[in-house]
Amino acid sequence: MRALHATLIAAVLCLLALAGCQRAGTVHHMRGHVFGTAVEISIYGGSAQRADELSGAVLNEFDRLHHKYHAWQPSMLTSLNDAIARGEPFTADAEMVALLQSATLVAERSGNLFNPAIGRLIRLWGFQSSDIVPQAPAAQDIRRWLDARPRLAHLRYQGNTISSSNKAVMIDLGGYAKGYALDRAALILRQGGVKAALVNVGGNVLAIGQPGPRPWRVGIQDPRAPGAVAQVNLGDNEAMGTSGDYQRYFLKDGKRRPHIIDPRSGYPIDLVASVTIVTSGGADAGLRSDGNSKPLFITGPAGWEAMAARMGLDQVMLIDAQGTVHTTAAMRARLAAAQEAKGRVQVN
Repeated sequence: MRALHATLIAAVLCLLALAGCQRAGTVHHMRGHVFGTAVEISIYGGSAQRADELSGAVLNEFDRLHHKYHAWQPSMLTSLNDAIARGEPFTADAEMVALLQSATLVAERSGNLFNPAIGRLIRLWGFQSSDIVPQAPAAQDIRRWLDARPRLAHLRYQGNTISSSNKAVMIDLGGYAKGYALDRAALILRQGGVKAALVNVGGNVLAIGQPGPRPWRVGIQDPRAPGAVAQVNLGDNEAMGTSGDYQRYFLKDGKRRPHIIDPRSGYPIDLVASVTIVTSGGADAGLRSDGNSKPLFITGPAGWEAMAARMGLDQVMLIDAQGTVHTTAAMRARLAAAQEAKGRVQVN
């Protein structure tokens, strides 16, 4: 069911991207499945052969990152986590060190609401698995890992050697690696001479250039039904990231339990259906579009605006568990520019 939902998301993005292109141009598509989700590369213009070559290079890069940063299958990340649990240093590489250090900055800015060090809690709830089944962890087990207070700030670096002052740290980059993958894809495509492209990794999207005279137009997934609840235009080097409770979740005792866990309580969040943010500029727009949405999801309807300001985000849409849509002024302007007028939601 999750695979079908991801495919529907990709289809929405594909159709909207095509709608924004002039007939004079051709959009070449390549699809795949990595990071446990559907991915799609759409390249505007040029030959089909060149588009296939570059799209293949991007998918190969995604596969490399998937195997390097996998949270539970053998990878460089699991080797690091095993070393931390033993209280031993681990020799990584410059890429992993830079990624972890950038994630640490996001964690600290969010007051550790974004906390990739709580891998043991994520595992306890059964989300470090390809097949999600309902779980009911014992309260004392949750409390055990809360009391251990794992943080990325506990990591220590000497060159590319990583150690931790806290053996409870278990790193899970599921809420960060997709954004990094977007930036890597953009680099490959730009170096390959691509002037306009759209890369979609499970609903996290990054735009390069624009297809003809119009910008790329993409959909924000409706968290409770197939299709888009809104549309936005994305310009060059703009990224859109969505965190939702409709992928990787289970239902138990009448409650929806998504994979996004509040590191303060140890329980999944049930107050928010989705959070979408738009980021732009720099070589890390994709990365920022991924990790920065999680603290807003966790703070929920009562605190998302203050957290958005703290994280430096001005383009945000939050859909709460009751279906009410909340937006910043800048996001409302972006929605208006895309002529979002479906009449299905009331924007507050």
